[in-house]
Amino acid sequence: MFAIPQLVSPGEVRAEPLLPSALYLARDGEFAEGLLDLPWRQGGLRVAGHLAARRGAESLGRLVTSAKSWLSYTGAERTAPILPPSASEGAPRVSPVEASRLYLEHLREAWEHVHPDAHFAGQRIVLTVPASFDAVARELTEQAARQAGFGEAVLLEEPQAAFYAWLESHEDWRSHIGQGDLVLVIDVGGGTTDLSLITVAAREGSLELERVAVGEHLLLGGDNMDLALANSLAQKFAAQGHKLDAMRMQSLWQQCRLAKERLLSNPDSAAEAVTILGRGTSLIGGTLKAMLEREEVERLLVDGFFPVVSSDEMPGRRTRAGLVEVGLPYETDAAITRHLARFLRRGDGELARPTHVLFNGGVFHAAHLRERVLTVLNSWLAEEGAPPAQALVGEDLMHAVARGAAAYGRARDKGGIRIRGGVPRTYYVGIETAMPAVPGMAAPLKALTVAPFGMEEGSGAEVPAGEFGLVVGEPAEFRFFASLERKNDALGTLLDDFGDELVELAPVSVCLPAEETAGKVVRVRLETKVTETGVLELWCAGRDGRRWKLEFQVRDKLKT
Repeated sequence: MFAIPQLVSPGEVRAEPLLPSALYLARDGEFAEGLLDLPWRQGGLRVAGHLAARRGAESLGRLVTSAKSWLSYTGAERTAPILPPSASEGAPRVSPVEASRLYLEHLREAWEHVHPDAHFAGQRIVLTVPASFDAVARELTEQAARQAGFGEAVLLEEPQAAFYAWLESHEDWRSHIGQGDLVLVIDVGGGTTDLSLITVAAREGSLELERVAVGEHLLLGGDNMDLALANSLAQKFAAQGHKLDAMRMQSLWQQCRLAKERLLSNPDSAAEAVTILGRGTSLIGGTLKAMLEREEVERLLVDGFFPVVSSDEMPGRRTRAGLVEVGLPYETDAAITRHLARFLRRGDGELARPTHVLFNGGVFHAAHLRERVLTVLNSWLAEEGAPPAQALVGEDLMHAVARGAAAYGRARDKGGIRIRGGVPRTYYVGIETAMPAVPGMAAPLKALTVAPFGMEEGSGAEVPAGEFGLVVGEPAEFRFFASLERKNDALGTLLDDFGDELVELAPVSVCLPAEETAGKVVRVRLETKVTETGVLELWCAGRDGRRWKLEFQVRDKLKT
């Protein structure tokens, strides 16, 4: 593991095993000259890593977090400077892409400082992303990597990476899992929960692994848990006559995160101190202190986020206020076990029956959380008459994704067991129905399957659905859809009525070049391809040999 040099205090650089995905946007004059210098760079007001997380806990509106979640949020202008959303008027902001670039750039510069003879871009780079990332979020991740000087990077889903790490550390893995087994990978990170199912099959006498299902991008994870802990301590402070304002509550939230991480990563620690500084002239005298105890942490997290529920109990939905703050679409139900039930009951409603569970993410350092997940899951399996699932153990919860990415990169180069994956959703393009104009009525839209679930990366095919009319020479809008539920739609399937089963992605407006008069409709056949990096390309092939390419990217960044 590469220890990453970073600022841990003003003027102090230390190599740490993790680079927290936190970015602090400092004020002019906030730090004395030279205190934010790095060995490879002097000056600058953007700080990534440990110091950013610590300083951000003490200052409202200057800390950027959850960049990955913002990258995947279709309701945000992901290339616009929108972070942090709590920044005051005139304060600096960055885009989710830029925040991601700055983290990746720090990694590259740190590597080249320590290894000047091993140029970073010359290495095999495997970059991991949530399995729930759609094609747009993947492309934006690649864009951030290119801007950070990464060269050509290969994307890998994080749950798959965690599983590769387990395989790498168990040469006898075939004695643990075999044909017909189904592995549930549950990854609870800082801001998200990622769920995947990997099946073990036999082909030509050899075992083969295939990722068969992925969950939605659930904005539910460590951040929610930290806020629950902060609210618990805030109630204690309130009982003592100390009501916290928004800034001190934000600080308490961040301090609880740091304390929780220390507790869960150190099994010998029974409690961690949390200190909230006073404000203004009472900076010292107004300081509040409390102890965050392990027993309280585990109780709040187990009962609050992993309650005992039935396999038919789906996540609840509450009526929201008509006006809300601009922010991420957080889950309204904090019960991860209910989200797990919905994931396992997708499709035909039958419960998927995992035989094994692989945990990932720092929160699962708490044994009580792992035990609760197994208890709930096995109660569901018992009702179905299925044997209990077994935990796959023996992997580093904090570094499994990095280790697995390295193992995957080596397998690509030198051979080894590979997990077959492909696209994690079924993708569709909208086809406008040809019909006479009717006042006040838009032409109905059909959905054509252009990439079925599981379509392998690096593969392509002609869409067997005949010819369509392609508008060239004038602006036109292409509407794309995706579904996690419809896993059996074959390439070329045309849906007349799809209701709420499909989720519309960001529409693409583009003017395809043409020599003809504006508004010409060209007869084309469609071809689809999924690149090695997971980008979905839709080719429109005309009868005269001309070809136009569409890619799932941001609205104004379409390549043609």
